[in-house]
Amino acid sequence: MEPRTSVIEKRLKNIDRIIAVASGKGGVGKSMVASCLALHLSQKGYQVGLLDLDLYGPSSHIILGVKNEFPTEEKGIIPPKVHGISFMSIVYFTEEKPAPFRGVDISNIILELLAITQWGSLDFLIIDMPPGIGDETLDVIRYMKTSEFLVATTPSKVAMGAVSKLLNILIELKKPVLGVIENMTMTDSSFIEQEVKRLQVRYLGKIHFDEILEESIGDPDRLSKTQAMKDLKVILQKIKL
Repeated sequence: MEPRTSVIEKRLKNIDRIIAVASGKGGVGKSMVASCLALHLSQKGYQVGLLDLDLYGPSSHIILGVKNEFPTEEKGIIPPKVHGISFMSIVYFTEEKPAPFRGVDISNIILELLAITQWGSLDFLIIDMPPGIGDETLDVIRYMKTSEFLVATTPSKVAMGAVSKLLNILIELKKPVLGVIENMTMTDSSFIEQEVKRLQVRYLGKIHFDEILEESIGDPDRLSKTQAMKDLKVILQKIKL
């Protein structure tokens, strides 16, 4: 039996809710949704943690403008507070260098991150999941049993094809799915909404393509005032976040 499993349970026991922001496809803005969700909840006064589990292309630290903030060690690793958010990422260990992980290494890294991180008491832990439905996603399902899933897609039929596979897995495993967010929309097409409802999953709404969003990356104050953030807040009201 994996000895770190019991350690992980202790690390997570004082966290009220764990929300994994996932997608079956890369490039759909999942990290942006996860980062903005964490920022939104922190601004509402909640104690929030953000864990970037994208081992190949971590980007939450770029979105939030995390600079010169590092974890401290005390019977594990204590994440630094960044804009009111307890933030942990693989980037603290890879130092922005390429990380060609494969196979069992991936599970070991995720296990180690979960086992060593001292979150303390949190209202919410937001997980920026890696794309796809590989070992990383399955490990979160296995080791973070109370996780709820918030799924992001774009209007693309290709993206929705991958997202459908992820949703089918979550449904089969009886994992709670808060709903699907359609990100970076530019039209009034109802294709994604119809596909999501066909799977009997809640369609939460659209985040419209925001031309100034890119300019706001790294500046949480500007990010909070973007149309994308306003759209997200409307969506989050539907699930009482």
